[in-house]
Amino acid sequence: MIETGILNRDIVAELAKMGHTDRILIADAGLAIPNTTKVIDISLDINVPTTIDVLKVLLKHFSVEKLILSQATIDVSPSRYKEYLSLFDKNMPCEIVEHSTLRDTLTKEVKFAIRTGDFTANSNIILVSAGGPRWYCENLE
Repeated sequence: MIETGILNRDIVAELAKMGHTDRILIADAGLAIPNTTKVIDISLDINVPTTIDVLKVLLKHFSVEKLILSQATIDVSPSRYKEYLSLFDKNMPCEIVEHSTLRDTLTKEVKFAIRTGDFTANSNIILVSAGGPRWYCENLE
């Protein structure tokens, strides 16, 4: 099982290497991700966290301006969609796009992706970040 602390350091360290991050894609293992996108594939591990768990980790370290969700997320699991929204301030802008738009257009603009092993719901989410990490990964405990 992946320990949350290790997951924190790994993800934040990778994102910190990139400097400013405009968009972070969190995708289920089935979403095609362009070759130009750097990927942490935690779906290869046993007992990987769900997308919700990954979001909780990222939100400790990154500020977010906007959430972009695939319409397929709502279609496949309305309860998961509500769970995603509950992690953010109720005034957080949330854009719902067709799955094909997210897959074919938005993913091309993403420089970094976290691929999860969460197959229980379509988990294609883009976080539009207000900047990079709130602090450097060396300061994490």
